[in-house]
Amino acid sequence: MQKINLHDKFQLFREHWNPKIVGTVNDCHIKLVKLKGEFVWHKHEGEDELFMVVKGRMLMKLRDGDVLLEEGELFIVPRNVEHLPVAEEETWVMLVEPTSTLNTGNVRGERTVDQPDEI
Repeated sequence: MQKINLHDKFQLFREHWNPKIVGTVNDCHIKLVKLKGEFVWHKHEGEDELFMVVKGRMLMKLRDGDVLLEEGELFIVPRNVEHLPVAEEETWVMLVEPTSTLNTGNVRGERTVDQPDEI
């Protein structure tokens, strides 16, 4: 057992849209990801997904309206809800999601990460 310093962990990687696992709680991964630009529209058929902005700001686009998230705010995307994360400037986000969650959900492409690295 050891404490995790999020700031230190974010310093270990530079790439965007490539989540890193920093811990596991029950059947959920705690992941860190740096966002910049626009991701892809996708959904997770069997999993809810928690986004918490650690640094910066992001827009969560949804088919029925957008949600702006500032530092220290979180948003839970329910399963089966299409969403599109967007960050104009580099934004640091912590994710909490089941270990089975694929970052691109029901869409496969160049941004799909089948097995995130642990840091």
